[in-house]
Amino acid sequence: MITDICWGCLFPIRLAGGVLDFRAPQSKGSGDSSVGDDLVPSSAASNVYCVCDGKELIPEVGMTMGYWGPARVVELVPNPWCAPTLGGTKINQSNVRLWGGSSPVVYDTDEIVFLNYHYYAFPIYVMLDLFWEDRCFADGYKDFDLLYVSELDPTWNNDELAFFTNPEVVLFANPVALAACSFDAIAASAGRPIDEMFWCAGAWGGIYPLSGHAHPGEGIAPRQSSLLMTRATAALHRRGLAHRTVGDDHVCGGTISPFIPKSQYATTMFYPVADTQSKHAIGESDLLWGAGHSYPGSGEYHVYILWRWTDCCIGF
Repeated sequence: MITDICWGCLFPIRLAGGVLDFRAPQSKGSGDSSVGDDLVPSSAASNVYCVCDGKELIPEVGMTMGYWGPARVVELVPNPWCAPTLGGTKINQSNVRLWGGSSPVVYDTDEIVFLNYHYYAFPIYVMLDLFWEDRCFADGYKDFDLLYVSELDPTWNNDELAFFTNPEVVLFANPVALAACSFDAIAASAGRPIDEMFWCAGAWGGIYPLSGHAHPGEGIAPRQSSLLMTRATAALHRRGLAHRTVGDDHVCGGTISPFIPKSQYATTMFYPVADTQSKHAIGESDLLWGAGHSYPGSGEYHVYILWRWTDCCIGF
């Protein structure tokens, strides 16, 4: 938990509209894995001062602060209920219909990847007492905790059921909508994913349908597991279980966002290969960061840290 985290990815910090970055020059971007590692989200709060309701609804004046912080751990596993983050513990007994891999047992279809996911709260800054300001933690989680498991979600391994919970899939899971994702792929590879194209995960593929299948499948590559991690996060946003924490309108606390604001997220691989030098944007081409990040066997269990940009109001 200490050596495999990109501690430099905390920076830059935006404080009262200005950007602070204390990293050494050689660690600030180019040459590592992420082109857009140093970029503040375009929609981040830009005001200097802020006013929020305090105790007993008395207004409190403060200054804005925005920072990158680990918010979630997402593990993608071919073996259902297996939890690499918990040391390989089996949370429950396996169900043959939930087994995944690069050719799922259930569908008997070649070149399709199916993975289950487990979604953990990971507010490591709070756990280490680095930051302690209630407004800077929109969801209120202050400890490591298991939040969601896809094995209990019937829509994750069935595209037809996923359609009934997300009927907009008709508009976005088609060749025309997916062709438009090429623009998002270019932007994401430069560290600037396009939030308005919420159906795209850049160079990783289309977000819809919100299920655990990805094509094609020659083994399990970081691109495929990253896409499914993005779909999982988008599905939780769609169900009102995830917050938007970026922007001047959200400095007093996060709000429910039905569509994933991609620019507020970034990722680093946690296992099997830890990214400790830089993070990458949602949809950033794995050609820039994914080499050597997967191998047969245990290397097909992929665990990611999901970084989230948080804007908040620090009271005086």
